[in-house]
Amino acid sequence: MSSSIRRLCAGMALACSSLSAQAAVFSPPVPGSDLIGELKYTPARHEDTLIDIAREFSVGQDEIVMANPKVDRWLPGAGAKVLLPRWFILPEAPRKGIVVNIPEMRLYYYTGGAKNEPAQVITYPISIGRMDWRTPLGATKVIQKVKDPVWRPPESIKREHAKDGDFLPDVVPAGPNNPLGQFAMKLGVPGYLIHGTDVNKAFGIGMRVTHGCIRMYPEDVAKLFPLVNVGTPVQLVNQPVKLGWLGDRLYIEVSQPLDEDSVSYHELLSTALGLIEKKTAQRPFALDGVALRQAIEKPSGIPVLISSTSGVAIPVPPGEPAGPITPVHTTEDDQPGQPSKPQPVPQGPLLKSLGDIF
Repeated sequence: MSSSIRRLCAGMALACSSLSAQAAVFSPPVPGSDLIGELKYTPARHEDTLIDIAREFSVGQDEIVMANPKVDRWLPGAGAKVLLPRWFILPEAPRKGIVVNIPEMRLYYYTGGAKNEPAQVITYPISIGRMDWRTPLGATKVIQKVKDPVWRPPESIKREHAKDGDFLPDVVPAGPNNPLGQFAMKLGVPGYLIHGTDVNKAFGIGMRVTHGCIRMYPEDVAKLFPLVNVGTPVQLVNQPVKLGWLGDRLYIEVSQPLDEDSVSYHELLSTALGLIEKKTAQRPFALDGVALRQAIEKPSGIPVLISSTSGVAIPVPPGEPAGPITPVHTTEDDQPGQPSKPQPVPQGPLLKSLGDIF
């Protein structure tokens, strides 16, 4: 082996080691608390894009852009301080198995319960279905695990690609260019998977780019796959607003609502106030209405303190917001997607098939 090849292999091994070292693995919060993780800054290198940094620290593309609105996505610049949004309020769902919060574009996996297995919360960014190929909601489970899956494109996807002159084969063999990646976990609703990605499409993680499935970074799904057993419960929820206690302080985390839900500022505020009433029913609380309004007007995906530090309630300022709640969601080509009529989404504990899609 030549010295140049050895150096290349060593560099690739170092890169993979760096990626695997950044997994978001946390101890579960203490009883009565709902937050995990922490916020950190990292300096950008000259050659970095925000997308490079997102992958290095297991953060999604929209997620890191939303947390750094004043940093250029493609040219942050050497030494630029990049906020890593790795502080989370846990979704309102049973803390067992896999929980996927669709608008947050994030998966939570709760370990523990088995003999000698430590309790942990592991979280990963994901891609979800586009507006016209919605990822479903409800309760399901993992029914099969497949290493090196073969992809058989359904007719609906073949027709879609054919319109653009891209004629898909009947079978895409396992390999680095397979859209399912190296690992796939089939869910109890036919056609829906949690899977990896084509090596050339990893930059799309954390965006609305799939045909309904849940797509992960290759290195993330490689870590999750051996941990998950067949039969693991999976909860798919739609929670653009999350509330959580940290000690005696209440925080709110707001993600961009799904475009097709057409949620206005006042509707989101009403949702938040309803959740606050429920969350504070048994605990003393004074609301900082100014902080609440700012969190809803400008969703950041980062927990924001909404407890009044003075102990005196501050009302929510009246009136319309200064501007619209503007989504940052993009397509893989960094162009706005074309709106179309969304598919009906099943509700409740039983999911029905929306077609064989990935």
